[in-house]
Formats: sequence, C-alpha cells, structure tokens
Amino acid sequence: MPALYSVAANLPHNCRKLLAIEALAGNDPISRIAVREDVSRKFLYQQKQKAEAALDQAFSPDNDASDVLFYLPVTKAWLIQLVISLALICHSSYRGIIQLLADLFDTAISLGTVHGLLVSAASQATQINGSQDLSAIRVGLQDEIFQGDQPVLAGVDASSIYCYLLAEAEHRDEDTWGIHLLDAKAQGFDPDYTIADAGAGLRAGQRAALGDTPCHGDVFHIQHQCETLANLLGRLAQGAATRRQRFEQRMAKARLKGQGNTLSSKLAKARKAETHALKLAKDVKTLVGWLERDILALAGLCFEARCELFNFIVTELEHREHLDSARIRPVRIALARQRDNLLGFAKVLDNKLEEIAQRFQVPDYQVRALCLLQRKPKTSQAYWMGRDQLNQQLAWKFHAVWGALVNAMAETHRSSSLVENLNGRLRNYFFLRRNLGQGYLDLLRFFLNHRVFMRSERPERVGKSPAELLTGKPHPHWLELLGFERFRQAPILA
Repeated sequence: MPALYSVAANLPHNCRKLLAIEALAGNDPISRIAVREDVSRKFLYQQKQKAEAALDQAFSPDNDASDVLFYLPVTKAWLIQLVISLALICHSSYRGIIQLLADLFDTAISLGTVHGLLVSAASQATQINGSQDLSAIRVGLQDEIFQGDQPVLAGVDASSIYCYLLAEAEHRDEDTWGIHLLDAKAQGFDPDYTIADAGAGLRAGQRAALGDTPCHGDVFHIQHQCETLANLLGRLAQGAATRRQRFEQRMAKARLKGQGNTLSSKLAKARKAETHALKLAKDVKTLVGWLERDILALAGLCFEARCELFNFIVTELEHREHLDSARIRPVRIALARQRDNLLGFAKVLDNKLEEIAQRFQVPDYQVRALCLLQRKPKTSQAYWMGRDQLNQQLAWKFHAVWGALVNAMAETHRSSSLVENLNGRLRNYFFLRRNLGQGYLDLLRFFLNHRVFMRSERPERVGKSPAELLTGKPHPHWLELLGFERFRQAPILA
C-alpha cells in the first residue's frame, strides 16, 4: 500500500506519543502492539527511539559550565547600573560592591566613586519623587520610624502602599510635620482622612497643613498597650500564686516543728494578695478582650453603640485603678482621650453601609447583619446558617450586596501598620549606614515605589509597582526612569 494511505503515516503526533510511551513501558511485546494498532514494528521502534532520545536529553547533565550562554557588552553605563542595582536590590555595602567588581570583573573602583554614583542617582530620584501626582491617595498612613535616635517621618498610601513621605528630621514637632505635609500637599496630597498614633507633633502638624482633614487613631498601638497591661497583670498574678505556694511550703515545715503560728499571718496576706491579683488580671484581660473583639474590630456595631461600650470599658478600668494605679492609669487615660479618634473608622464604615443599603434598596439592619456575619469563622455552622438566612431575606440582591460589603470593608482601614511594613523593608538598608541623609532616603523611596511586587497576599498587586497601583498607569523600569538602557539578550534565531 502506498505510504500516503498507511496508518502510520497519517497518525497525529498525540497518537505517536502514546505509542512511544506504550513501547517504552514494555507491558506488551512490540509485535503485539504493532498488530493491535495496525502499524509496523519498525515504525514502533522508531517512535521508541525518539522518546528515548528526548528523555536522555531532558535528564542529561547540564551543559558544561564553560559553555558561553550569551555575550554581555560591559560598558561604563552598564557598570554604573550594576553598582546602583547592587546597592538597592542586593542591599550591598559600599565595600561589598568594590570587592565584587574586583573579583568578578577585574575592575577597580573607589569608595568615593560608589558614593558619587549613588548621590547622582539620588538626585534624579528626588526629581521623580517630586513630580508624582498624589491626588489619588484617599487614606494616608503616617508614623515615625527611627534609625538609632534619628527620627524619620513616613507616610504611606493605604491602598497602593505608595510611600509619599520619607524624610529625615531633627525633631518631630508641629512645624517639622507641617512643612513636610505642605510639600506633599503641593503635589496634590488631599486625603479623605489619615491614620496615625497619638503623637502630638504629628497631629498638630497635620492640622496646620491639612486643616480639617480627620486624623483617625491607630488601633494597633492602643491594642498593643492594652495587651501589654493585661499580660503584665497576668504575670504579677502568677508571681502572687508562686509566693503563696512558697509560704505554704514553709508553713508545712514549720508545723512539723510546732512553729506554724509564726507564719500564719504572712500566709493569710499572701492568699489575699493572690486572690486580688488573680481577680484583677482576669477582669482586665476580659475588658481588653471585649475592647479588641467587640469595639475595635472592623466588623461590629454602629459608632454610637461602640462609643457606649468604649465608655463602659474606661469606667470599669477606672473602678479598678486604685488596685494598681501606676499601670492601669496610663492606659485608662489614653483610652479616654483617644476614643473618638480610635473609633473614626466606625463612622467611615457606617457611612459605607448606609450607602450600600440605599443603593440596593434593602433595610439597614440586613446590611449590618451581613457585616456582623464577617466576625464568625467561615468554617462554623453559625456562619453558614446566618448566611443562608440572609440569602433568603435578600433573595436575588444577596450576592450584589455581599460583594459591595466585602469591598467596603476591605477599603476601610483602622491602623497605620503598613508604615511598620515599610520600616521592615527599610531595615535591610538602614543597618548598613550610621547616618542616612535625605538623598539616600529619596533614592530608597523612589526604588521601593517603582519596583514591582514579585509576590503579595493580594493578587492584584503581583507584577505591579506601588506607583502603578497608585496611578493605574504602567511606567518604565526603574533603571530606565533613571536614564539607563537595560541590557536584553538578543533573540535566538532558529
């Protein structure tokens, strides 16, 4: 039969691959496979050899390390890119850069030259930072970080993680914060509100620069303060229990000698102190738990109800203040003074829930019920029972209301923790230098704002930079923004 009409000649590649695999497996003789598939044994052996060659190539050792992969034109401009990239991407020290160039490129470079190249790049980075439009920032997160005893003022956009402020300062007073915020305002910075701790200089500076723009309280700091108090009182209660146990052991030994009366009064005082310490620690721990779960949690009651519960917590702490004034009083005063600021996020969330109810024409209490449902674990029966009930009540509107609510809660911020995240990323650079300098901070700010995220808990951020997330527009690579031409391998011709 002519080859044009043979079965083997017209087999698609997928079938040829399956035949090769079957021949390699060796479960059936080649002759039996040939009869069953109506092909020749020679054809099967050919497919088997192709598969074996492909496997050998796939699992063969790597090419010789001396093989040339590609040629790189090492120019002065490329070496400058390398120096800047080593400092920013690899967190290399100046002397580390000098040693790498000497060991791998047989090129000498001085400490001053490395410094000069970074200063030149910092100058360009400062211009780019100053030209960025900041009008898209709706929520600003502000805090103070430190390099040793040197304060660094920081500001981060809550949505894009774009750093709009990173300034070395000698003071943290109203004037210092006000000047830097005025500079940001000149670039269009006009947020709906900001979030910061209770720092007096920070808040006064914002009032001076941004007027009536609200500054909500950072719940992270106050929660940490309250948890520290609860843990400390818990350790004191454990210490009181340990002292009582020691007195009981000494009492048992004294009774054997007929001298038990000498320790009875001390043991009674130790038991009483333990009882009071345990009760105080338990009460404060309960109050702190209510504060975190029922008042400062994102999914919760309306602003007015949270205020009543907040006042209850403060009152109960005040009733117990005489038991340990030195430790309880500072926390109680901090809570009393910061209530409205700390609950600022609740007002924002209330407005969003009200807008959702009006947009979809559903009762307010049902939207609030959906919000409260977020507090329950998604693996619990109560969560799914509540969800099913609300699904029946809202009918076809349920999924639309649910999606709007989830987005609203995701965009409601309660803390300035992203500044701490920025601080963590900056630590890898700060530890290399005793003195920072504003130019160095401008260069770091530029790099972190224009470097793309390789991974993130939020998928929409992966492969994008904070600057791109802020503006919604792509931008050139950060090296190209600094005026360099990136190296790209020439395409391999087939």
